Amino acid sequence: MKRTYLLVAGICALGAQCLTQNIHAAAGGDSIKIGAIFSVTGPASFLGAPEEKTVRLFVDKLNAAGGIHGRRVELVLKDSGGSPEKAVSFAKQLIEEEKVLAIIGPSTSGETMQIKALCEENEMILVSCAAAEVIVNPTAKYVFKTPQKDSQAVTWIYRTMKDKGVRKIAVVSSNDGFGAAGKKQLEDMAPAEGIEILANEVYDKQATDLTDILTKIKGTRGVQAIVNWSIVPAQSIVAKNMRQLGMEMPLFQSHGFGNRKYVEQAGVAAEGTLFPAGRLLVVDELPDNHPQKALLAAYKKDYEETYKEDVSTFGGHAYDAILVVTEALKRARRPDRARVRDAIENLKGLAGTAGVFNFSPTDHTGLDLTSFEMLTVKDGKFAIYRK
Repeated sequence: MKRTYLLVAGICALGAQCLTQNIHAAAGGDSIKIGAIFSVTGPASFLGAPEEKTVRLFVDKLNAAGGIHGRRVELVLKDSGGSPEKAVSFAKQLIEEEKVLAIIGPSTSGETMQIKALCEENEMILVSCAAAEVIVNPTAKYVFKTPQKDSQAVTWIYRTMKDKGVRKIAVVSSNDGFGAAGKKQLEDMAPAEGIEILANEVYDKQATDLTDILTKIKGTRGVQAIVNWSIVPAQSIVAKNMRQLGMEMPLFQSHGFGNRKYVEQAGVAAEGTLFPAGRLLVVDELPDNHPQKALLAAYKKDYEETYKEDVSTFGGHAYDAILVVTEALKRARRPDRARVRDAIENLKGLAGTAGVFNFSPTDHTGLDLTSFEMLTVKDGKFAIYRK
């Protein structure tokens, strides 16, 4: 009799455990961990701070709406301070200790290149918020990025130059990963686009005055325009120093110029600056039927109302990164890394802040030339450049 009682009790306990597990599963079960590495502090905080704020806002809204298939998303965020060494250490933590499903970030190209091989070796999904084309060229199975390609930005710059009758230029770039990658694209693509580079100078990414370099360029005969390729505060310094030296030639910047703070820091010297960028900065100029307008307007409104600061394309890159991972999760239907990776690679027609994404096995950026507009600074604000 005692044995029968114990057997029945055991069966009841097992049934209760199964019922609890089923209820737990129906309610969503464990959260889904997604790692993020951003330069929230340090010299690249102008990138990482809006990225961190954006992702927190996105995840909070997602969870408030029920998460993904009833499961909450847990953000495990690390602040690298812009240090490649810290980025490597944090990537190892996220992979080995936190066991996240995917990593978004880092903020800079140099950091991303330091962890690219590590993520690939561990079959860890990495969706970078950095722009250098070498991140995805050559393609690595588990590595993606959301900013537009360097080569696409160069194409827009060179074609706009030719429209303005500019054929001979000077290039200045920062001595970091983004600067080096852009410098190479500018050099490699110039001959085919009919552009001649007469001067080519590299400056320290922490430089606070570029008068010496720009004076040398001013003395170089035939220069019709300058291209600055960087993401550092020197973008503002170039414009100010050019004005101080009386250099009235056009200034082109890379797609790293997409932050109003650069305009504010340069003041009136920023007027007329030309640069390719996504449409987030000029959403009010888009027609209502544009495929990105609703998303861009909603993100801009939510971000600016929450944080009381202007939205930037850098925060937009993080928005796109978390959007890509969560959309792939929805389609994979379970947090299986291999299935989610495959789902990312097959995302088509996904409107983000940088453009409409169409990933493929050979394209881990998923954006084409139409993701850019040529912008300019007019009366201290960004506007679409009109010929």
